[in-house]
Amino acid sequence: MPAFGPRHLRAVAAAALVLTVTVPATAATAAPDTSAAALREVMFVGNNWDGTADVIKSGGDFAKIGRINVIPDKAQRMAEINADPIRWIAFMTIRNSVGEGHDQFVDDMYSTPDGTSVVVSRPSFADVVSIDLATGKINWRFAVSGYRADHMAVSPDGKRVAVSASTGNTVHVLDIQTGKQLGSFATGDKPHENIFSQDGKYIYNMAIGDVNTQTDAPWLDWTKGDRRITVADATTFKQVKVIDMREKLNAIGLTDHSDAVRPAVFSPDESKLYFQVSFFNGFFEYDLATDKIVRTKTLPKNPATSDDRTTFVNDSRHHGISMKPDGTKLCVAGTMDDYATVVDRATLQEGPLVPVAKPYWATVSGDGRSCVVSESGADQVTAIDFATGRKTVSVPVGDHPQRVRLGNVTANWTAPAS
Repeated sequence: MPAFGPRHLRAVAAAALVLTVTVPATAATAAPDTSAAALREVMFVGNNWDGTADVIKSGGDFAKIGRINVIPDKAQRMAEINADPIRWIAFMTIRNSVGEGHDQFVDDMYSTPDGTSVVVSRPSFADVVSIDLATGKINWRFAVSGYRADHMAVSPDGKRVAVSASTGNTVHVLDIQTGKQLGSFATGDKPHENIFSQDGKYIYNMAIGDVNTQTDAPWLDWTKGDRRITVADATTFKQVKVIDMREKLNAIGLTDHSDAVRPAVFSPDESKLYFQVSFFNGFFEYDLATDKIVRTKTLPKNPATSDDRTTFVNDSRHHGISMKPDGTKLCVAGTMDDYATVVDRATLQEGPLVPVAKPYWATVSGDGRSCVVSESGADQVTAIDFATGRKTVSVPVGDHPQRVRLGNVTANWTAPAS
């Protein structure tokens, strides 16, 4: 979600000053301001196995501010699941496959523009909910098609949220304030990552196929399903384009590499897409204009990591990639190799390999100076300085942190009572 910059804040503050000298004095007793000037930028850390989200500072020492229970309706949801044999089977399948023996209660989350609510996708409950940040209560709930909710994306204006229904092969686009579905579109098998274009006109969805099967040998890659990038019009929800990375990989001789596109990030001008694929310790640079993969970066293997592909969690050797706002550096989470590293975008030379435990995501701090990775194996998030490539701080969070997103809360926010 785009953060409000200093110029924007100064403009809002100036407008507020004008109002204070032109409106009657009784305005001082009006309801608290929830405009941009009254917001505090934070990071939300989704603790997938806990069913909580930690709220931490968006920079500096990244200290914890509070915690939110994202499954306040757990008893009700479990009663529904236990009463439906098909849903119970789906729930247990998630637990015993992609959940690694755990329930998946929070995959992704974004705050609303006014900082009063957080919207959360909950895989095991196959839904998206909006939670009031003041009370901890659910504002609305949307049940996705199929039996599992996955990655989300929020539009640049913060008004729409797209969520992948991973077993329904569908992306739902919802009004972030009401939960009403605005539209949906079909995808390949097991839709995963979603990205809005900067102008909000298009949604890119990456379908990763079946990642919880044991048919991981390259010659069995065809069993993984229909994996592709679907580009949809964000207003009409019509398919605009399909990008087949199988063709692009074959063209550069990488026929034994998976075409399951995992986390991805655009360059600032959106001319290049940097993406990870299943089983690969590295990433690719794809040129949108020429429709070709133009560079391949192979990152170091951890000698302690087995090359047995069936041991990679959900097929993802590396899972998590972000870019410094000025486009000069990338940050990569080497999930199964237990490190994160900053990569120079011009040369693709990696910096120090920072030891971290099963990093599952990489994002950028509010000030753009740090890469923040979630250490799902150590239940903490770690900040790495883009300039030096060195770790600066680690902050304890809940059980199995995965997605980390920038967002906002009201300036005086405190966590609701549990």
